[in-house]
Amino acid sequence: MDTGTHLVMGFALGGLATLDPVIAQDSVNTHSVLVATVIGSQIPDIDTALKFRSNAVYIRNHRGITHSIPAVILWPLLVSLLVHFLFPSANMFHLWLWSFIAVFLHVFVDIFNAYGTQAIRPLSMKWVALGMINTFDPYIFCIHVGGLILWGFGAHPGYTFLIMYIIIVFYYLLRFQEQWSVRKAVKKKIPDAEKIIIASTIRFFRWRVVVETNTNFYVGIADKRQIRILDTYKKIPVPKTPEIEAAKKDKNLSAFLSFSPIFRWEVKEKNDHSFEVRFIDLRYRSKGHYPFVAIVQLDEDLNIMGSYTGWIYNKEKLRKKLDVAPR
Repeated sequence: MDTGTHLVMGFALGGLATLDPVIAQDSVNTHSVLVATVIGSQIPDIDTALKFRSNAVYIRNHRGITHSIPAVILWPLLVSLLVHFLFPSANMFHLWLWSFIAVFLHVFVDIFNAYGTQAIRPLSMKWVALGMINTFDPYIFCIHVGGLILWGFGAHPGYTFLIMYIIIVFYYLLRFQEQWSVRKAVKKKIPDAEKIIIASTIRFFRWRVVVETNTNFYVGIADKRQIRILDTYKKIPVPKTPEIEAAKKDKNLSAFLSFSPIFRWEVKEKNDHSFEVRFIDLRYRSKGHYPFVAIVQLDEDLNIMGSYTGWIYNKEKLRKKLDVAPR
């Protein structure tokens, strides 16, 4: 989920915690747990700071180790110790308990969007990305904000957020059913599908669809379970050409390949005999464009001149992003 949704979730969990008698009967416990749930709902995304190093480091590591099984165990300990330092008389066990719930829920809800997490690391380095919920889901966000407003007007926070989370559970079940129905429609339209990726959008009945068969990639949308194919590409295995092998040594392309489950590739030779190797993630088609890419520029001797991985929406931005070294 996005930062804003995780933030309101932290406040909501602090309100839900008032159903815990130990928390409700002591204002110190109430305030300390609220602080802990807000911090706990944000702390797994501390790796966002990796953006300051480079896109490659960020893409390879975001939602990786900070969302892993060991992290889900360690973050609540750190959060509860920090908050207990600020509130020495707070009940340590309940502080840890609600910190754990906040951290666990952060990681749990992140597996439901298309980006996913390495939530079962170190058991597996696989990215778990169910694609049922958009990174920013307006329904989930507004339900949380509505609960916070009711709390502000005097409603009991515990019961308010308990009802709110029951509603959200049913919402998740509806999304699961809708995604399953879309998958069924895709299989009917493309019977030889080997891999199907269905990712939510901000609109309830619209989904992004990418299908891989033995021979092709199909990119389309599902609108009210009606499948429309927008682009079709031949499935061509990545060859072991000198240009590709040289480009694979680049950290940006390496990060892209560690993250993207379905992509196509291009190699262009320019007039000066230099090369541009481009890998394109097929999951994020937007207005006829595929913005998530990895690009490596090679000179005629296959030395890396510049590279970039990330989101690009126009050529001008790409030129600025590419760190081109002198020949």
